[in-house]
Amino acid sequence: MNATVYLGLFLSAFGAATLLPLQSEAALAGLLLLGEQPAWALVLVATVGNVLGSMLNWLFGRYLERWHDKRWFPVRADTLVRAQRAYHRYGRWSLLMSWAPIIGDPLTVVAGVMREPLWSFTLIVLIAKAGRYLVLAAVTLGLLA
Repeated sequence: MNATVYLGLFLSAFGAATLLPLQSEAALAGLLLLGEQPAWALVLVATVGNVLGSMLNWLFGRYLERWHDKRWFPVRADTLVRAQRAYHRYGRWSLLMSWAPIIGDPLTVVAGVMREPLWSFTLIVLIAKAGRYLVLAAVTLGLLA
């Protein structure tokens, strides 16, 4: 077991989940093809890193929301309240798209701004991120044709 490999994959997945322009799929696929570590361990490390990165986005969104009453904040207070109500009614399940390129990372920030409870945020994002990595692993290893 090479801890450096796992740490590198974790950091790649963590960074890819933030608003940084990174991606972890190539790192995971490359490590899977090398076959030196168990596939389940690589998928687990990538999933944990990616979910924790999304949780950082959520935290950023929660922190950003504190300034909703400031004049420079880009959304009026009444509009934010309406958006929060709509998000809580319809938007929670949009987090299932948190795995998707381009839209996934901003969705996790919006969830923080919209005050999505951490438990439901984490559960839905975990399902989405683990699902993506499981499918990627299965395709990379030829288990899905």
